[in-house]
Amino acid sequence: MSHVTTHVLDAALGSPARDVPVRLEAAADRERTSWKPVAEGRTNDDGRVPDFGPERLQAGYYRVVFDTEAYFTATGQKGFYPEVTIVFDLADEDSHYHVPLLLSPFAYSTYRGS
Repeated sequence: MSHVTTHVLDAALGSPARDVPVRLEAAADRERTSWKPVAEGRTNDDGRVPDFGPERLQAGYYRVVFDTEAYFTATGQKGFYPEVTIVFDLADEDSHYHVPLLLSPFAYSTYRGS
């Protein structure tokens, strides 16, 4: 299993958001001024990216970037946020990190899942 997992739910439509392009990036420095790619994928029919990155990551700052504009365009919705970026601190190398996104055209929310 990937060390970091994610899924996207479309709160406006009440269903998983499929075919959302998603990237996982690692901070290249402590100040988070530049980022390096770790993994990328697209959500499946259940809104999940099954193989999203390596099984083990080092402690540090990471971010998940969701291309919401591509999703809204594909579903015929006009969204306010063309991209959603969630930065988080992977402090415990032995813990699994699940970073879900609840999405609608004019709002989004996230939490640390299990």
